[in-house]
Amino acid sequence: MKINTLRFGEIEIEDNRVFNFVLPIIGFNELKRFVLLDLKKDNFFKWLQAVDDPALAFPVVSIFGLNLDYSIDLQDNVVELLKIKNVESILVLNIASIPQDNPQGTTINLLAPLVFNVDENLAGQVVLSGSGYDISFPLFKKNS
Repeated sequence: MKINTLRFGEIEIEDNRVFNFVLPIIGFNELKRFVLLDLKKDNFFKWLQAVDDPALAFPVVSIFGLNLDYSIDLQDNVVELLKIKNVESILVLNIASIPQDNPQGTTINLLAPLVFNVDENLAGQVVLSGSGYDISFPLFKKNS
């Protein structure tokens, strides 16, 4: 399948790489199909590109390599909707906000991670209510 993107031009992707968001991204309820783009291998950032909106792409990161005290507890209804059968099928990514004028000011949304079932190509944004996690966690520590 070919998709047009504003940021990356026309790209060709395999149909089996499209994730169906059964739990929509907050503010983007009408968009259900997204693809993960890993444009530069070994790059910390990946892109979550909307299949049906060429202009919408989110920078995403996996924070599990950052040595943060971060864990998620998925409610039973989320596990059921995403058809999660084992932990090995789960990929958790967090949306990053990268200021154009100050990349060092990048923040990540720890409160509402994106949870992917890579075996079923299902995904969703999950709000971790009561977790105490921040929606704008600074990715880079400021030097004092």
